[in-house]
Order: sequence, then structure tokens, then C-alpha cells
Amino acid sequence: MGVGRRRRTVLGVTDTTRENDLLADLPTLSRAFGLGEVRSRQFLAHGLMNRNWRLETTAGTYAVKEITDVPLPKVRRNLAVLADLAREGIPVPAPLPSDEGDLVAEIDGRGYCVLPWMGGEHVQGTDLTLDQVRDLGALLARLHEGLRRHGPGPVPKQVPATKVRGVDEADRAAAALLGRLPADSVTDFDKGAIEALHQRRGLLARYADVRPEGETPAGPYGWTHGDFQYRNLLCQGGQVVAVLDWDRLGVRPYGEEVARTAQVQFGVGGVFDLDRIAAFCAGYRSVIDLSEGDLADAVKRLWWKRLTDFWQLEFYLDRQDPAFGEMFLTDEALLNWWTDRADEVQAAYAAR
Repeated sequence: MGVGRRRRTVLGVTDTTRENDLLADLPTLSRAFGLGEVRSRQFLAHGLMNRNWRLETTAGTYAVKEITDVPLPKVRRNLAVLADLAREGIPVPAPLPSDEGDLVAEIDGRGYCVLPWMGGEHVQGTDLTLDQVRDLGALLARLHEGLRRHGPGPVPKQVPATKVRGVDEADRAAAALLGRLPADSVTDFDKGAIEALHQRRGLLARYADVRPEGETPAGPYGWTHGDFQYRNLLCQGGQVVAVLDWDRLGVRPYGEEVARTAQVQFGVGGVFDLDRIAAFCAGYRSVIDLSEGDLADAVKRLWWKRLTDFWQLEFYLDRQDPAFGEMFLTDEALLNWWTDRADEVQAAYAAR
């Protein structure tokens, strides 16, 4: 696949509607980006947020993305860094400029960008060997170094504050979600979600006194990808050949991205693969010397964020997309496993 992110289902929007939008816009897109005559198109049923297609044309094969959840000026800003990163040997696809030099085409209020189609597969982190995992960590560090030189703007003098949600606020959110689920628990998911919310409220009460101190994370910071994980990585032979989906490019602590990437990549089936977390962090720290204390702070803040956040269940209830419901239950199992083994998890992140 050439485009990251799993599919988003929005009530009232069908694949046919999406296809009709593209069909109406294709002639303009083709002229603007010099794509030539379109020979075939394929809607990609992947993407939690954006809509993606694979186009085969007389000029080549391309990935077309309709941007639906990020302001278009921000997308232009983010895409502009890719050509510089590619010249440094970092595996990123350079976007095509339009005939007017724009990286985003706007048609009747819809925004599109076009990138060369990249072959490869989205490989779950636990399917990589330990050596490949170490290489992945080193790649993330090289990406951070590249963004230090080619970021879309100056880095602020102070690290951006990160909200640390309070226990009372999180408990009220859990109670509100319980009120949105059917009291008679008619489905297995409803039963599982209700049980999970009750368990979460118990965890909140039990760990209220270990809330991270302050809203200023520790350690170095700079421009980061923002969603460096397998849905946005294309691999061939276990090596990353393309880093996709730059919508979340922003200034963050490096430890935050390391911690989150390892959790998404290696927190599978409700448990952490601690050996792979250790290999990933060791690979990263072989390039950027992130201290053990800085990583520990990032891991604790990530754990607390997962403890006090319910975004997957909120998305499920708002959008009626079962993918988000599955994510909620899986991540809930991981949170409980993580909480019970916090010292082991911290030790894995501290590996060199």
C-alpha cells in the first residue's frame, strides 16, 4: 500500500460518494499535476482520517490523498519538508508540485495532494526481527536529526506544555461514557466497554497520587513526525522504504515520540513485547543520546495519558465505527497489563 492509516467510516458518507467526488475532480487534478490519462483507479479502504486512492496513468502510478481533517495551509507546510529529507537519504516520498508550484490542489472546497506510489507493506512491529527493530529506532532518530535541519519553522525556546488531565476530570468523562452505553448491555462489546470503564475508574482512584508533576516534559525536543507507526510505514524485506502521512508534523519532546511509537508498534494483543521495545530504544539512543530519566518521564506521561483518555470509545460512539471500539478494548487490556508491570516496562525503555 502507498498510503498510511486505517479506514475511517463516517455516517452518511459512502464509498460511492467518495468515488463520485474523485471522478468529478480527476480532470482538474490530472491537469494540475501533469498526471496524464488515468488508466485505472482504486479506492484504498485504509485510513482513519483521510481518503486515499491509487491511480495508474500514462505518466506513472500515484497515491492521491483527499485531505479531510487537517487545515490545508498546515498540509502545505508539512509537505514542503519532504524533498529536503529525501535528499538526505531519509525514505520519504516527495510530493508532486502542481503546475502553479502548489503542493495541494483545492477543488470546490476539497484539498488533494499527489505523491509517487511507493511499493511495500505495512508490517506490524512484532513481525520485525530484533535487528530490524533496532534499525527502526535508529531511523526515527535520523528523522529527528533531519527535521532539526529542515523543519518547517523555528523551534520555540521552551518545550510546548502538555496537558496532564486530572483524575476528577477523567472520572467524569468515564461516567459520561457509561451513561451513553445501553444499561442492559445488549452486545458483547457493550458489556466489555462497561466493564472496562468500571475498571478504569478503579485504576484512577488507585493511582491518583502518581500523576506526573507539571505540564513541562523532560528532555530535548524539536520537530517530530507525530504518528510514526506501522500504518504509516512501508517496508520491503524488513526495511522501511517510505515514511508516510505527515499530517501530524509538530514540535514535541523526542521522548514523547519514542515512547508512543514503541507503544503502538510493540503493544499488541494487550501486552508489550518488551524485547522489541528494548531493541527499538537502543537503536534510537545509538543515534540521539536520550537520557534514561528523559525517557522515563515520557513513558510515565504516556501511561498517564492512556489512563485518563477515552478517545477511541468516544470516536466509536460518535461515528459508530467498530474499528475504534476494537481499539478501545485492546488498548484497555494493554493499559491494565502495563500498569501491573510498570517497572518492567520502564526497564525495557531504558535499554541501550
